[in-house]
Amino acid sequence: MNTLTLLADSLAQNNFGDTRTGGLAGPMGLFLILVLVIGTVLLIRNMNSRLRRLPDQFPSSGTPGASPAATEPKREEHPQP
Repeated sequence: MNTLTLLADSLAQNNFGDTRTGGLAGPMGLFLILVLVIGTVLLIRNMNSRLRRLPDQFPSSGTPGASPAATEPKREEHPQP
């Protein structure tokens, strides 16, 4: 019966307190937050630069099912030397 009590005591131990073995949780959390913030700022800057390159208005097509090649203006081809 002694081994059963020892097993029950070892299973019932409270290891959820402040054990100070995970001392890197705070700095690692700060590092992850900083990485996410830097990534978000870079993505926003990239999207803003892409949006600035877009034209103010897109040409409207006459027919809804027309191919994009039919609505684009013809480009002159120059022979290469």
